[in-house]
Amino acid sequence: MQTLFTLLWLTLACGPVHTTLSKSDAKKAASKTLLEKSQFSEKPVQDRGLVVSDLKAEDVVLEHRSYCSAEARDRHFAGDVLGYVTPWNSRGYDVTKVFASKFTQISPVWLQLKRRGREMFEVTGLHDVDQGWMRAIRKHAKGLHIVPRLLFEDWTYDDFRNVLDSEDEIEELSKTVVQVAKNQHFDGFVVEVWNQLLSQKRVTDQLGMFTHKEFEQLAPVLDGFSLMTYDYSTAHQPGPNAPLSWVRACVQVLDPKSKWRSKILLGLNFYGMDYATSKGSGEPIVGARYVQTLKDHRPRMVWDSQASEHFFEYKKSRSGRHVVFYPTLKVRVLPAMGWEPAALGSRQCCPGMEGVPGCWGMGPGGADPSVCAQSLQVRLELAQELGVGVSIWELGQGLDYFYDLL
Repeated sequence: MQTLFTLLWLTLACGPVHTTLSKSDAKKAASKTLLEKSQFSEKPVQDRGLVVSDLKAEDVVLEHRSYCSAEARDRHFAGDVLGYVTPWNSRGYDVTKVFASKFTQISPVWLQLKRRGREMFEVTGLHDVDQGWMRAIRKHAKGLHIVPRLLFEDWTYDDFRNVLDSEDEIEELSKTVVQVAKNQHFDGFVVEVWNQLLSQKRVTDQLGMFTHKEFEQLAPVLDGFSLMTYDYSTAHQPGPNAPLSWVRACVQVLDPKSKWRSKILLGLNFYGMDYATSKGSGEPIVGARYVQTLKDHRPRMVWDSQASEHFFEYKKSRSGRHVVFYPTLKVRVLPAMGWEPAALGSRQCCPGMEGVPGCWGMGPGGADPSVCAQSLQVRLELAQELGVGVSIWELGQGLDYFYDLL
């Protein structure tokens, strides 16, 4: 088992969104078509003046496909980079072929581990395994580890208890997954088990049940921890996916002395959220729909120098006002000096979000505007500062020029 590369998926916030997104039925706005570049660029986004705060919708639409082909195999981030690929989003497979060299691990979301009875286990989902694709990306990226996600599916509290209390059960489980890895030429697995444990209310009433204590126990025997440091906001409290100070705290609370930082992978979302503020609802928005929304509505991209964040608003005839948060190449984090959050009831709102029902904030005690920040470049810089790697959910959901930053 020690020959396998094993990562543990941890959930420190609300559960991840792993759903297929349907196309919007909204009627397209009558407007001039925004141009899109279809050719590659000779320069990365850093050298094309695109990593800026004064972002315009037409610039995103024009440039989002134009990544730097000359540097498609060059790495700019020093730490580990894990990318998730899902079978319901085939674009992720194509993206991985192009940018495989920028990753140290690729985790296809293929497999489920099921307990069929005493000392009886089965790995399902093998029909999704694509050996040709695996060979292709390994050819482009020497040393790349392919570590499929292994989901503990339909496990009950009694299943967990019976297996963990029995050496025979543990041994049989290990044999099952090791044999699958050998047969399928995997380098290991990303083990997603904590969401299932969190759903078992009988396990514990402790908030945030995975703590520094559990991290210290597992760090010596696991190769890495994939942290889901996003999905912070909700439909009833719309706002950024991952406030920067919260992201930092997620790492520091697990490893305050930086003993195992190199084993932590900071989660980056390559999707955004589209909130219908009048209805108190929200849904994920991925790259293609994000760009189409920019084309249809040509919104003003709002950059608040205090909140250090981009977002925009648009209106639909049926659902009214919408606010969209989606990753941008860069935002700049400013100090808290002189910032006075606008109160809405008992909540504090990020500047620019006043009037949004249940707007995102940090509570009645006030907040540093850096918690309102979200972007890719600033998160990569934070990861380097903390000495951690990054994990991306997921590769088919972002914009092509995002990969210039990696």
